[in-house]
Amino acid sequence: MKKYTLLLLGFLANATLASWPHEHISNAVFAKSIKDRVPIELITEADDTLGKIYFFTNISNLTGDKITHRWRYKDKIKAEIDFNIKGKRWRVWSSKNIWHTWTGEWKVEVLNQKNEILLTKTFIYKKKDE
Repeated sequence: MKKYTLLLLGFLANATLASWPHEHISNAVFAKSIKDRVPIELITEADDTLGKIYFFTNISNLTGDKITHRWRYKDKIKAEIDFNIKGKRWRVWSSKNIWHTWTGEWKVEVLNQKNEILLTKTFIYKKKDE
């Protein structure tokens, strides 16, 4: 019985980790705001009335490393925000004020301290009437 319990626990742990966007990132989302270190009103697209968008990541097991949020629009870097990871679980977020004419696809790349991309997430910013 113990053997099956351990096997089941191992399977569940692997299934949980497999659903993470990256082995060190358990959550990476866009949101309308952040409250008490939690993303509020998750979004995958927004219209030009929003103006400010947040990107949230939950980092695990990278204590002492540096993570960067790189915001891209039309293959141009619009912002880079660095975070020093100071704990086993570290929640970080950045935000970008987006001008109403900057419609289209936006990307945020999460980079490690070696400038390697760990994860890329996208959202669509569009005119309100589209």
